[in-house]
Amino acid sequence: MLERTMKKVIEQTSKGFPVLLLTGQRQIGKTTLLESMASKDRRYVSLDDLQARNMAKNDPSAFIQQYEPPVIIDEVQYAPELFTYIKIHVDQHKLKGEKPKGAFWLTGSQQYRLMEGIQESLAGRVAILDMLGLSYKEIIEKPFAGEPFWPSMEMAHRKPFSRELSIREVYEHIWNGSFPQMLVDKNINRKLFYSSYIQTYISRDIKDFYNITNELAFHNFLVAVAARTGQLLNYTNLANDVDIDLKTAKHWLSILERTAIIQLLRPYSPNVTKRIVKTPKVYFLDTGLASYLTNWDSPDSLMAGAMNGQMLETWVFGEILKSFWHNGDNPAIYFYRDTNQKEIDFVLEKNMTLYPIEVKKSAMPSRTDLRHFKVLETLGKKVGTGAVLCLYPTVMPLGEDVISYPVWEI
Repeated sequence: MLERTMKKVIEQTSKGFPVLLLTGQRQIGKTTLLESMASKDRRYVSLDDLQARNMAKNDPSAFIQQYEPPVIIDEVQYAPELFTYIKIHVDQHKLKGEKPKGAFWLTGSQQYRLMEGIQESLAGRVAILDMLGLSYKEIIEKPFAGEPFWPSMEMAHRKPFSRELSIREVYEHIWNGSFPQMLVDKNINRKLFYSSYIQTYISRDIKDFYNITNELAFHNFLVAVAARTGQLLNYTNLANDVDIDLKTAKHWLSILERTAIIQLLRPYSPNVTKRIVKTPKVYFLDTGLASYLTNWDSPDSLMAGAMNGQMLETWVFGEILKSFWHNGDNPAIYFYRDTNQKEIDFVLEKNMTLYPIEVKKSAMPSRTDLRHFKVLETLGKKVGTGAVLCLYPTVMPLGEDVISYPVWEI
């Protein structure tokens, strides 16, 4: 089993919180990770089991008594009724002078729906961690090789953790995606895996939670969104392509976000209120799934196809997120676009400082790749080191405070 970067974060977090919630899309290894870390006395129960789910929903007090902590409760989104009783259990033990740290380990694949119940019932008692599929560092078995990705000139002096990758190898990683089962089981049929994944996702998460009966239309919508990964999101065009109304398109998009299939990236603006009214970009959180849905049948066809730039940018976005989330951090990340069509792929913000990032398929970066970085200086904030993430094999200065950086070193 591949070791996960988040292991250290879970160990540390469990020492300070009685409840830990690990969220993320299905089959990315949440349960496998927690079970591998669990002590022998920690129980396990999955609410995919209908009998356990029925007890959790209809008699949560008895459920807590039967599955007394320390316990792993899998797919907890099926029984939000448990949250109040978990709170009662934690508070009762605190009154007795006990410190039930790490008593409840919860997993869920319905992120925002879970947040509502937890914020109401377990505020101050729960640590919420977001998890994605395997990062490139985890795949090459160097899960603790790096920290959250912040561009800096000091990167030029770091020892590389990966060998140089060819363009074809980069696109092979993009095409394969980040689901552990896909990468660990060499005998697995890729098409069958993704076909089964989508079928399970729609039948469990979509039909069960959102009462969507038109499965074919939702599948077509999923494909249409995958084709737009890395692009500005035009809700009207998306709705028209799938022959649904605008309200339905926005609702279904919110479902994809809640179930951690996609992430919407907001544009940067000095005025915080403007970030939520301008057009966002949409990114699939697994490039293998996006490649399957858009019918790229090999890494070579993807590399040569019309979506090669979108997919590379999507993969880089995912690796940046993993570098933060899997280290227990949450980035302030945006993109920049103004009315003069000046664009920057990503902008990280920290301590009132902006860090511009461009993604290029080129194996030889140039100063023209950073021509729009200067526009950030007009926004009234300090501009930190910029980065051009590309396929050039080593870190290379491109300017006074800009570096070229290999995409596989994120």
